[in-house]
Amino acid sequence: MPTTLRPPAGTAEEERGRHAVAALAAAVVGFFVITLDATIVNVALPTIRDELGGGMTGLQWVVDGYTLMFAALLLSAGALSDRIGARRAFGTGVAVFVAASAACGLAPGLGILVAARFVQGAGAAVVMPTTLALIREAYDDQARRARAVAVWASGGAAAAAAGPLVGGVLSELSWRLIFFINVPVVVALLLVARTRPSPHRRVPFDRAGQLAAVAGMGGLTYGVIEAGAEGFTAPRVIVALAVAVLGLTGFLAVEARSAHPMVPLEMSRDRTMVIAVTVGFTFMVGFYGMPFVLSLYFQQLRGLSPMATGMAFLPMMAFSALLTPASSRLVRRIGRRASITGGLLSMAAGTMILAVLRPTAPLWAVAALMVPVGLGGPLVMPPLTAHLLDNVPAHRAGVAGGILNTARQIGGALAVAVFGALLAGHAGFLHGLRTSLFVTVAVLLSTIVVTPLLRQRHDTT
Repeated sequence: MPTTLRPPAGTAEEERGRHAVAALAAAVVGFFVITLDATIVNVALPTIRDELGGGMTGLQWVVDGYTLMFAALLLSAGALSDRIGARRAFGTGVAVFVAASAACGLAPGLGILVAARFVQGAGAAVVMPTTLALIREAYDDQARRARAVAVWASGGAAAAAAGPLVGGVLSELSWRLIFFINVPVVVALLLVARTRPSPHRRVPFDRAGQLAAVAGMGGLTYGVIEAGAEGFTAPRVIVALAVAVLGLTGFLAVEARSAHPMVPLEMSRDRTMVIAVTVGFTFMVGFYGMPFVLSLYFQQLRGLSPMATGMAFLPMMAFSALLTPASSRLVRRIGRRASITGGLLSMAAGTMILAVLRPTAPLWAVAALMVPVGLGGPLVMPPLTAHLLDNVPAHRAGVAGGILNTARQIGGALAVAVFGALLAGHAGFLHGLRTSLFVTVAVLLSTIVVTPLLRQRHDTT
């Protein structure tokens, strides 16, 4: 009599574990490369200007072309992840990102470079929320998911740590190499192919809302950047800011009336969502805006080479990367609220000291004082992200990730726009540098008052 062969006990669980590891690995690689691309560019800006031309405005667009599209399309990308499945969306985003990276490296002029940066940002926007969605799908247990988020965050921290130094080294050879380094990320496609198929839902695409969001964010960023060169009374600046107001107003109106909004407005009534958005925005003002201004400070005022500038950032980024893997254990001991609040305070304290420091202070002292700012990364973002994922339904994971990271990228884009305008102002570079740092301190301190409102029920998971 024939017998039925059954798989050994535990095989299904082992297979599930392998899929989870592949999903986490793909998520880490994706997060690593899009974070690297945001940080690696800063130290290369003077070199790019020397070869391709363009003043402060051109440099701002090299940074914000990427960040703006990243922010604007994250809203739709989160919904796209839920609609077609995180796995398929991830593969599409990686393919677009790699192609645009190659175009950046081959750009013959500043205009082509900025255009390619826009496309690169679009690819990154698709990748980012899918990384969190892949983790949410792979890990049902909260404790395991929190550890997975910490590993995911370690990828971003490692990229942030490596970005300035790698950018400085590659810029000594050719600034184009900072974009070609992204091409090998196609390995992420092999990893995601080993994961389980992602669930998906039939959700109409919110075209009107997306167009309004792009108009609003684009008009605001363009207006602030151009105001630094032309002043706020320039006609094109006034028009851009008017477009921003109309776009953002239209966005709210569309989302309120849409049967299938890409950002359900009821999520704005969720306290956890509102606090996460606020903290994410503030965090990026300091963590993204400060490297932009200090990269120019080191090279324009202190005469450092790109590689030496990268070395100056190394202590800050290295401490951040080293602490990130231990962040989940630290959070279990002190709680998420304490970790987030402490991280924001550390960033504010370090930035305040840098703001009052003499411009001729020893470089080692400047590098050391940047470390408290870097510590904000592992203390703030992993617990904030884990807290958000724990408090949203699984089918909202892509949208929630998109909203959080949109807030972060808007914070970074506006920081570069505003700080660049201050650096290019009539009062001079040094005055603009100090003002930028004081603005950062004020924003960080004003956000700390909302962190005690975070729910505590998941703080010790």
